Amino acid sequence: MKINRILKWGLLISIFSFLGCTGPRSLYSVNMYYDAEHAAIPAYLKADITSSAIISVAEFTDKRQMDDRLVIGRVVEKDGMNNLVFPKNIKATKAISNGIKEYLRKAGYKVADKIEPWDLKEETIPKGDFKILIGGNIDELEISCRRGFPSNTYTANMKLTIVFADMAKRKILYQSKVESSYTKEHVLFSEENLGEQAGIALGDAIEKIFEDKAVAQKIKEAIAQ
Repeated sequence: MKINRILKWGLLISIFSFLGCTGPRSLYSVNMYYDAEHAAIPAYLKADITSSAIISVAEFTDKRQMDDRLVIGRVVEKDGMNNLVFPKNIKATKAISNGIKEYLRKAGYKVADKIEPWDLKEETIPKGDFKILIGGNIDELEISCRRGFPSNTYTANMKLTIVFADMAKRKILYQSKVESSYTKEHVLFSEENLGEQAGIALGDAIEKIFEDKAVAQKIKEAIAQ
């Protein structure tokens, strides 16, 4: 009888411990990452393999109007409480730049490892041995989840401004804007699911940048000179 009571108390303690671990939190952190391995590169964008020109990518600038730009979203708990979402390993500004670098490499371009600082002004284009510089702004970024029953609603929204510059001529070549939006219902809630939504929105935005044939034309014209 005593053994049965001990087992029952042990089971109850385990259940309460589990519920405590899965309850509302004060913040969440997620990986924001774009993997270009399976990206479908348009034929008009693919690089000439004989070219030795190198493209440099600047760290993006966060232009969102908010107190803490490290915040990339929020989770609305079942009780209505709002908990903030932060990037886990790398800031959103660098995650976007790294994603663009990986996409360009998949397209066959040579891309500098170093991320250049740049505020998108023509007079501040940095000097270097690279042919093209790509920079941009984060105009909007929100990765969120509204927890509910029987499912949770995940949403991701992103708006970016992208600027292409000729580093040799210190001249802006082209500017564009892209938007990405994604919604998903899922019965499970986790930081991994939040990160997945962030990655999908980031990948969609990056691929939309290079869907613009004018971008590919400007890149190839600058590289050919």
